[in-house]
Amino acid sequence: MDFDIRSAATAEYERLGEITGQAYTGDGLLDQNEDDTYLNVLRDVAGRAAAGEVLVAVRNGEMLGGVTFAPPGSPLADVAGPHEAEFRMLAVAPEARGTGVGEALVRACIERARALDGVTALTLSTQPAMRGAQRIYARLGFVRTPELDWSPIPALTLLTYRLEL
Repeated sequence: MDFDIRSAATAEYERLGEITGQAYTGDGLLDQNEDDTYLNVLRDVAGRAAAGEVLVAVRNGEMLGGVTFAPPGSPLADVAGPHEAEFRMLAVAPEARGTGVGEALVRACIERARALDGVTALTLSTQPAMRGAQRIYARLGFVRTPELDWSPIPALTLLTYRLEL
């Protein structure tokens, strides 16, 4: 790896918010307007950092991507049970895709989950169109949990995955 994975610094929140918003809008996963509620959530890195751990991938001072790790009991968790951690909002800058950044960020979440006493699994939700991310999850041993699939809005069903730890 020619990049580092670490906790995000406050000064990096704005840039990571831009990368995360761009990842979702650039892939056609959100409306392309400033009023999109979830786009504003994606950009609110400070809000996520208050309830979980925001991790970033950085190379030579350049932000390549990030992810939010939600420990058990975090209000950020959507599908995690009482002894499960979850990660959300995995995003990689367009110029860093295909370089292992996404997989490294997921591996960092796995390491954090394994380091927590009593955590038995790591969960996540993903959109059906996020096939590249889904390949990462499968490669790392996550399995589909269709019984936990859910819809944050009527027109969108999120797929769920789980990794037993």
